[in-house]
Amino acid sequence: MADTPRTGIPEQLARRMTMPEQHEYLRTKLSRRRVIASSAATVGGAALLGGASPAYAGFPTLLPSSVTARVDGSLVAPFGRHLAFGADPKTQMRISWQVPFAVKGPYVRVGLKPWELSRKTEAEVRALHTPSLSRKLPAVDQFYLHVGLDGLKPGTTYYYGVGHDGFDPADASRLSTIGSFRTAPERTETFVFTAFGDQGVSYDALANDQLILGQNPSFHLHAGDICYADSSGQGKESDTYDARVWDQFLAQTESVASRVPWMVTTGNHDMEAWYSPNGYGGQSARWSLPENGPDAANAPGIYSFTYGNVGVVALDANDVSYEIPANKGYTDGAQSAWLDKRLGELRRQAGIDFIVVFFHHCVYSTSTHASDGGVRDAWLALFTKHQVDLVINGHNHVYERTDAIKGGEVGKPVPVGASTDPTRDGIVYVTAGGAGKDLYGFGPGVKDSYEGNVHDHDHIVSFHWTKLRLPDPDTVEWSRVRYTGFSFLAVEAEAGTSPSLKVSALAESGERVDYFEIRRSR
Repeated sequence: MADTPRTGIPEQLARRMTMPEQHEYLRTKLSRRRVIASSAATVGGAALLGGASPAYAGFPTLLPSSVTARVDGSLVAPFGRHLAFGADPKTQMRISWQVPFAVKGPYVRVGLKPWELSRKTEAEVRALHTPSLSRKLPAVDQFYLHVGLDGLKPGTTYYYGVGHDGFDPADASRLSTIGSFRTAPERTETFVFTAFGDQGVSYDALANDQLILGQNPSFHLHAGDICYADSSGQGKESDTYDARVWDQFLAQTESVASRVPWMVTTGNHDMEAWYSPNGYGGQSARWSLPENGPDAANAPGIYSFTYGNVGVVALDANDVSYEIPANKGYTDGAQSAWLDKRLGELRRQAGIDFIVVFFHHCVYSTSTHASDGGVRDAWLALFTKHQVDLVINGHNHVYERTDAIKGGEVGKPVPVGASTDPTRDGIVYVTAGGAGKDLYGFGPGVKDSYEGNVHDHDHIVSFHWTKLRLPDPDTVEWSRVRYTGFSFLAVEAEAGTSPSLKVSALAESGERVDYFEIRRSR
C-alpha cells in the first residue's frame, strides 16, 4: 500500500480519513523529537526567540508570530477551521484554524468559485506553549492561525481554503478541504441564528452541532464554557487543565464552525489562569472576534455586531460574578460603562428592531448554579433601561426559560407558544446550557415543563448568589419552561412592517420543546 505523495499516509487509508484523523495519524507517526530537533530549536526556546529566554520559564507563554519549524509541509494537515464575523458582518470575516506543528508560509486562499481561489492572504501565527502542569500531562505546543478578511461584498458567498508551504488548498487533490461562508446581506431579510452554552467534547455535543447545521443559521452564539480544557472552572492556577482538549474540540466543531460564524464569549471554565492577561491569553490565541469592546486585548469576550435587524452584544460575566469571583472587577467598570453606551447606540440605530445579549452566568435560573446576583446588580437596570429583547445564558446545563420579567417580577406570563412585547411586558431570559456537557437538573419536586409536557408550578424555591458568595433563598414565579436534556436555541428574525423574533428550543432528537414570539410595539 503506497503512501500518498503529499501526506505520507497510505493512499487507501487516507481516502477514508478526515483531516483531524490524518492529523492524529501523523502526530503518532512523526515523533515530536524528530520534528523539533530538525528545526534546531524547541518551541518557545532560545533559538526560535532570537536567543532570548521564554518570558515565563514555568508558565505557559503566548509565543511570537515568527515561530516556524522545518517540517515538510505536505505532512501537516490543517484542522479545526472556525469562522467569526468582524465588527461589520457585511464586509468582514475572520478565518481561524490549527496545525499540529509549526509550518512555513501559512495563508488563506479566497475566491467566488471553489476552483478559482485567486485572493491569497498571509496568516498570523499565534503559537501557544503549555508546560507540563502535572506528572500526568505532557507539555503541549499549539499553533493557531488567523486571517482577517476586510472589504468583502455584502450578501456574497465566498469559498476559501487554508494552507501553507507544501499544502496548497487550490491543488486538485485538496478540493475536498475547501470551505465557504456568506457575508451579511446589504438589505435586511429574514434569517436564523442559533445559540447555546456549555458544550465540551462529547457525542451529544457533536449531535447538537449537526442539528444546528441543519437550521442553516447565519451565525451561532456560544455563551461560554466552550470546551472544558479547564475542568475545575474556578479560574485558579490550581485548576485541573489539559490543553489537548482544545484540539479535540476544534476538530469536533469544524463541520459547523467552518461554515457558520461561531461567535463565542467567556464562561468560568474559559478562565485558563496560566495564560495572561486575566487567564484569557489562550482565548486570544484561538479566536479572532470583533475588536470593538472596551479592551479587546485583555477582554476578548466583550464585543458587539449587527446582522440584519438584530444587534448582538457579547459580555463577560466573569467580570461581575458573585459566585465565581476569580476575575471579578478586572475591567474596573469599563465593561458596564461600554454596555450602557453600546445598548443606547443600538436602540437609536436605524434598522435595528431587536437587541440580543448573551453571556455565561445566569440572570434568572433555578437549576444547580441558580442566579448570579452580581450579574443582576451590574446589568439588570441597563437591560431594562434600553429595553433589551432577549437575554441568552449558559452555566446551568439545562434549558430553562422565564416569563417576561419586569422589575424583578413577572410582567407577563409567557406560556409555550405565546407572544410578548418587551416595551410593555419586560424581558425574557433563556438558559440554554444543554449544548453537550453532563446535564444538571432542577430541585426536589420540580418537574420539567415543556411543549407537550406542561407542568406549571405556582412557585419554585431557588436562590441567588450574594456579594459574600453566599446563596440567598428566593421563591420565584417566573420559571415557565424547564427541560432536562441536550438542546439549543434557534431564532428566526423577521423584518418588515411587523418585525419579530420567533424563538424555538430544539432537543438533541430534533423535537421542539419550546417556542415563543417577541414583537415590539412601534
